[in-house]
Amino acid sequence: PVTRVKVAGALGQEETFLWPALLEDSDACAIAAAEIDRVWSTRSSISSEAWHALFTKASKELDILVYAGAFLIETLDLADVLDWKVSHGTRVRILVGDAGSAAVRSRAEELSLDWLPLRCQSTFDYLRRVPGIWLRQHGTSHYVSVFRFDDILLANTHAYGAWACHSPVLQLRQASSGRIFDFYRHSFERVWAQAGRSFKQPSLVI
Repeated sequence: PVTRVKVAGALGQEETFLWPALLEDSDACAIAAAEIDRVWSTRSSISSEAWHALFTKASKELDILVYAGAFLIETLDLADVLDWKVSHGTRVRILVGDAGSAAVRSRAEELSLDWLPLRCQSTFDYLRRVPGIWLRQHGTSHYVSVFRFDDILLANTHAYGAWACHSPVLQLRQASSGRIFDFYRHSFERVWAQAGRSFKQPSLVI
């Protein structure tokens, strides 16, 4: 295992890509289980204190993939929290649904939420004023909202006809031989790579 980690790091690949048999190994289920810190039955069951703790924890990387994500604005003083994180050296990347995209319109029709495109745009306009964060609009039909705080990742699953706030959330912790955390991390990276151009407000210099 130690050699696998070193070789995978040197080649810039996942261990399971170089050794697919690991996925069929008798320990694979145990490794997957070790990645799961907890399961929340719904996103709305996560307390504001838990969200504050997660945002506080992130010191290196904070990534968010949502359609509108307005609940974060309502739950936290989000602009102030993100400004504070950036000022302490955290890289913040946020993907918000493009209000004019087919994906957002489809999701709005599916849930009978005529206001969803407007909510996506208002979230984007709100975040554009936060100095130092990286912000992009995306038009993907994504099936999970992603919230990454360094080595902890929350995957808020989407199901047809169900609001994200009523859907389960997996809280994952990165493990050296695991793949679930990286599965969702790579999904975020794919959306980030194909999303619209980045907007970044200059950081304030005091």
